[in-house]
Amino acid sequence: MYLNLGENIVNLNVGGKKFSTSRQTLLSIPDTFFTALLSLRIPILRDEQGAIFIDRDPELFSIILNYLRTKDIDISKTDVRTLLHEAEYYAIAPLIKRLMLCEDLTNSKCGDVLFCGFLPPPQQIPNSEHAQLTQHQESHSILQNPPADNSNPSTSSARPGSMVRVPEGSSATRHLSHSRNSSLDMRDWRVTGGHSRTASLDMMRHSRNSSMDLNKMVKNDVGLVFSPNLCSNWADPLRIQIIKAHHNWISVAYAHFVICYRLKDSTGWQLVFTSPYIETTIERIAINAKVNLSSAEPTPSKMVAISYGSLIRLWSIQDGGNKSDVGTFNLSVRVEYLFFIGSQLVALSSSGKIGVWHAMTQHWQTQDLVPILSFDSAGSFLLLGCNNGCIYYIDMQKFPLRMKDNDLLVTELYKDPSNDPITAISVYLTPKTSSLCGNWIEIAYGTRSGSVRVIVQHPETVGHGPQLFQTFTVHTSPVTKVTLSEKYLISVCSEYNHVRTWRVTRFRGMISTQPGSTPEASFKIVSLEGTETNYSYIAGNNFGPFGEQDDEQIFVQKVVPETDQLYVRLASNGDRVCIIKSVDCTTVTSFCVHECEGSSRMGSRFILTGHCNGAIQMWDLSTALDLSTKPDLTKNRGGPSTSELIRLLDQCDITDSISPTPCISPCASIFTTATVAKMKASNIALLNQSQNGPGPSGLNSDNNSE
Repeated sequence: MYLNLGENIVNLNVGGKKFSTSRQTLLSIPDTFFTALLSLRIPILRDEQGAIFIDRDPELFSIILNYLRTKDIDISKTDVRTLLHEAEYYAIAPLIKRLMLCEDLTNSKCGDVLFCGFLPPPQQIPNSEHAQLTQHQESHSILQNPPADNSNPSTSSARPGSMVRVPEGSSATRHLSHSRNSSLDMRDWRVTGGHSRTASLDMMRHSRNSSMDLNKMVKNDVGLVFSPNLCSNWADPLRIQIIKAHHNWISVAYAHFVICYRLKDSTGWQLVFTSPYIETTIERIAINAKVNLSSAEPTPSKMVAISYGSLIRLWSIQDGGNKSDVGTFNLSVRVEYLFFIGSQLVALSSSGKIGVWHAMTQHWQTQDLVPILSFDSAGSFLLLGCNNGCIYYIDMQKFPLRMKDNDLLVTELYKDPSNDPITAISVYLTPKTSSLCGNWIEIAYGTRSGSVRVIVQHPETVGHGPQLFQTFTVHTSPVTKVTLSEKYLISVCSEYNHVRTWRVTRFRGMISTQPGSTPEASFKIVSLEGTETNYSYIAGNNFGPFGEQDDEQIFVQKVVPETDQLYVRLASNGDRVCIIKSVDCTTVTSFCVHECEGSSRMGSRFILTGHCNGAIQMWDLSTALDLSTKPDLTKNRGGPSTSELIRLLDQCDITDSISPTPCISPCASIFTTATVAKMKASNIALLNQSQNGPGPSGLNSDNNSE
């Protein structure tokens, strides 16, 4: 049955609500959905009363119809973005332009009060002309690992505080793959039983993994066996992978090269270093702006390191921009963590391999330890939480004393009473203590079973090792992060990044049991991860917590992989500090939090965001924290609200559509990015679980204070 073109009155059924209008009204604007409908270019569906059926929102359609009648519109009670979606569907060009202008008025390319800087994409990108020759030359100059001596007996009977040589673990306890976790703790381990409900990190891969994931995992490990230059998946050459900062220097890793900026008070940020083209995708970076290569050196050097596969490449940069290639080193297994402790460059693998390059001796050495699940640093000490339930430490200042026998000085500090693997660790040095050799040391650690323990070493127990102080068993999933600060103890487990916080009681700066630690808050930092992310994704999108231990710490929540906004939240209670939204609407691909020296505002803290177009945007975190303390009854106090979350999820393909209604013209505003991210199976399980529950509290991450 077709529409009689002679009819003047058109009856419409929009989403079950009846409308009547004239044909002239619907055709008042040319080249719209209605002109195609009434000219029979679109098949017509009719209801039982003969009205034309349109499967759209009737409330929004009434606004659209009123605009066709009067050419005027009232948006005071309507969300502009939602109405823009409908206008795009009906292809009403004049209305689309007006609504887009309304959006532009609220979104400035100069940003809001928190936006404080912009660095454009690099003008010149290193080419790959000589990349193959360079890689060939590197293969002849790589410093291979010295042979490890595994003849030492087991350390299971060693007393805490004794110096031990940690043996290499058996093949049964070794990791079968390599972790993709954040830069603060190592927590990707194999589990033979149980299920992980993590949404953001997929730390415990289990039976729900597809054969495709298994094949990808096998391919990566096989590639490490046959080639030290592990070839990762293709990556956009201008997409920023990782940002790191130290003092007034920023290091930015793209897929195949690294650049460095330096901040000067008078001239601002200056590009001072561009690496040569790296054939293999860069996976980790580290920067140290104050490295003394020798006692005779008048000014410290700046060191930049990258890793790809098992290889580490290191450069030295002077203030004037002169650079030298220090060397390329081989860890023999994939580098999962790369960082500086003082002047020493450290590379770690969860398999138990550790490599150290010392600036004074220019020496690189590796050693096999037991499988490492977590780490933290305190002064010149590196603490390692291991699979055997022990905490070890290495004093980097004593590193040169052990060169003659090619052995790291590894000391057992503590052993968990239940031999539970140490999956997260945090060290707090009191104001009167400068190193682990001090009189009062506090260490918080989490375990695979979900326990959080606090151990302390006080003057009465010096020489006997730390003593167990407190135990919390509130988590039912493995602990992935733990932070002990002056005021709070914060732990995160693998159940969708569930956070628990306690307020710590102190007496004269030292932790006290009277009245003891009291529960503060419980909330979630949901951070969904795509199915096909690069190995560097987690290193560039670590959600924290960030901040000094004597200052306010924060989480940075990136809800979906392809998004232009981040939620900054207090680590103590989950309250929202601010929303960071890209000024040019480009996708945020990586971020970091940094306290910048050399800033005109001393002690300023910034959030640096890297974007898909290669640009860097800077945000004033100090101002955001100041503004968040001012009373405002209208602001949201937690993570993304329900409506905000739905908007974010619009950017992701979380499941196949089951709607029988065809879409005549898709909403153009949804497809602003080149690709639409697909969600992992664990992410979709989270969303399905929330839909079956009483409400979206798990998704909007509302704070539930205790």
